[in-house]
Amino acid sequence: MSIRRLAAILPIVAIVAAACTSNSPGASAGAATCKVGVAWATFQEPRYGQRDEPGIKKALADGGAEYISGGDAQNKAETQASQIATLLAANIDVLVLNSVDPTAVLPSLQDALDAGIPVIAYDRELESSKVLFLTHNNVLVGHMIADEVTKVQPTGNYVIIKGDETQTNPIFLRDGMEQILKPLVDSGAITIVAEEFTKDWTSENAQTEMENILTAHPDIQAVLSENDNMATGVTAALGGNADGKVKIGGQDGDPIALNRVALGTQVVSVWKNATELGDAAGKAALELCKDPDISKVTGAVKQKTTGGLDSYAELLNPVPITKDNLQVVLDANWITKADLCKGVTAGSVAGC
Repeated sequence: MSIRRLAAILPIVAIVAAACTSNSPGASAGAATCKVGVAWATFQEPRYGQRDEPGIKKALADGGAEYISGGDAQNKAETQASQIATLLAANIDVLVLNSVDPTAVLPSLQDALDAGIPVIAYDRELESSKVLFLTHNNVLVGHMIADEVTKVQPTGNYVIIKGDETQTNPIFLRDGMEQILKPLVDSGAITIVAEEFTKDWTSENAQTEMENILTAHPDIQAVLSENDNMATGVTAALGGNADGKVKIGGQDGDPIALNRVALGTQVVSVWKNATELGDAAGKAALELCKDPDISKVTGAVKQKTTGGLDSYAELLNPVPITKDNLQVVLDANWITKADLCKGVTAGSVAGC
């Protein structure tokens, strides 16, 4: 072959080789083009903007992927539908969906699935066999809330403040509580005098509910709140519960709630390390960019949805934080000592 002819062929070979390399599974260029869209239901709970989102961002950045936020839907289903449509139009490769309303979002979910985009149901279940449900074990969370409160208040009148009735997390949490409460109710040791769902999980709605309950049932010994934000409303309805007379339980590890645990005005905040959850979502999204099969994601296990559909989930374990193990959240840099111990008498609890 002549040198002139060889020179003419070499550029063509180089182009073909480059194309093959860039399209190879797991190639660095492929990882760099992975685009992950995240649709957030709300940032009203501090954890989502301060913990979950940074966790996802870091995991994706470390994996060479691009993070695209749909923004804060502010608990409005129509806003979230518009944001998801915008994310799909941006040609994302994976959708992480923290739904406002699991029913209202189904058409948007179907649009993503029809486009061949794998979906992670983040922290809130979606009734679909085709999405990966990623959350903490909320049945265990409910179990832990009830367990810690009943340890210090094994008798008396109880109130249960539940989350938004349009979602399934309140069901999981209540099921976990029931594991502890049922034998105590059956024995007559405790009486559940009121149980309410709370629209949008807001502290304001929870405060109103609790005020109405106290009017009808002024003699309350304990309140099981399905999250710390609502526990804030409960505490306000109780005038601050400064003496800790009413035993309150919650979950999320909100800084204000952890401070209440240190002060003795709340018994427990079950800590769900939201940064860890965000990190897990980012890593799962990176895997789905390479292979859209949700069953092959590391940590995914077979599970039935609330509606009975066969699907897959990845569940992380929570940790109950009481006055006895406050050091755990300090060691994790989840909260500063100043915020945890605000108003707390020095030396009255470990960690402060």
